[in-house]
Amino acid sequence: MAEGWTRHLHHNRIEAWSAGIETHGLNSMAVTAMKKAGVDISSHHAKLVDELSGITFDLVITVCGHADENCPLFPGKTKIIHHGFDDPPKLAERYDSEEEKLACYLEVCREIQKFTKKL
Repeated sequence: MAEGWTRHLHHNRIEAWSAGIETHGLNSMAVTAMKKAGVDISSHHAKLVDELSGITFDLVITVCGHADENCPLFPGKTKIIHHGFDDPPKLAERYDSEEEKLACYLEVCREIQKFTKKL
């Protein structure tokens, strides 16, 4: 969602890439939440950070605690900052209905949008 919002809001100023230290595939609820917000991320795919090893980054933003604690080192003058968001799948675990689960994703989607607007 962070890559989607950053590309949507700052496509002419920021080249955004999203990757993790482990992959879990593209989450269909995240795709639905972003679509409802007007951003199509259906063509995105989960990537490992190693897949982006040929790119020099000015800034790396970790968005979950696990990534913050286990973030790999980046060469050069890459600045690394952390801005955590709740994990939508974890939030959704406590609900039974698809509507309630989607509401968790929509809330985090809005939080990420607010953050990325400030980039």
